[in-house]
Amino acid sequence: MDIATKRVPTLDIRRFDTDRDAFVAELGAAYREFGFCCISGHGINPELIDGAYDAFARFFALPAETKMKYHMPGTGGARGYTPFKIETAKDSRYPDLKEFWHIGREIDRNSKFADVMPPNIWPAEVPGFHEYGYELFEALDYLGSRVLRALALHIDLPEEYFEGKINEGNSILRPIHYPPIAEANIPNVRAGAHEDINFITLLVGASAEGLEVLTREGNWLPITTEGDAIVVNIGDMLQRLSNHVYPSTTHRVVNPQNANARKPRYSVPYFLHPNPDVMLDPLPQCITTDNPRRYDTAISSHEYLMQRLREIKLI
Repeated sequence: MDIATKRVPTLDIRRFDTDRDAFVAELGAAYREFGFCCISGHGINPELIDGAYDAFARFFALPAETKMKYHMPGTGGARGYTPFKIETAKDSRYPDLKEFWHIGREIDRNSKFADVMPPNIWPAEVPGFHEYGYELFEALDYLGSRVLRALALHIDLPEEYFEGKINEGNSILRPIHYPPIAEANIPNVRAGAHEDINFITLLVGASAEGLEVLTREGNWLPITTEGDAIVVNIGDMLQRLSNHVYPSTTHRVVNPQNANARKPRYSVPYFLHPNPDVMLDPLPQCITTDNPRRYDTAISSHEYLMQRLREIKLI
């Protein structure tokens, strides 16, 4: 299949209830090929998505000194605001052209994970930011758990395999603002080529141009969604756990080569993480003579996260 006809498929997740075996097979095939799939039929209220995007855009429109009140140096951007040109894709010389905010899971402050999952902070200047932001977090968390149920079945695990491994996951909702690009021929791109760290990423509202996926053949394949579809991709933690059965695919956000470069771009990915104490050892179901065990050293998801945050210059 050439690049002109290659497409990351869109699958309706309602088929998980009505046509389970075929849906699981098609979903698994999409992830084995691309590491990406678009999911429709998820039932997340478009008014929630629009309301969240509106609240996030209002925050990013605030003066820089107001936004910097919510920047927490030394935390790796775990919560609150991260300003422009800090995050840098692994092995890239240039920082990304973006600013962002992190919303994390609300957990009992007596939890054993409280020391690595700080409480959220919320911008007092933006009505609706807290309500819309956390409701969207919870909606994407639920959708992500449904995708993981199907992926578990595809590799001969119990459907509920991931449930107890993500219920206190160190997951992040990240509203991002890519500002208008005024200069021509700048070396920075909106988001440099990278792989995600976590189990899976759910990107809601990916209708704007710029997102590109690196195919197995080494070509950059643009992804834009239609209708209610959400882009869902595999991260490095699930790649490791599945012994690369599910590949974590390199992707980037390029600068538009048209007038859209002079417009802001907003994006809201949800990074679904396992609980901090989950060990990322390859699953026996994913080790075969054709796919021998790729990792010999044990590592927890929290240790892995810290290692990767150092690489991308967030800590």
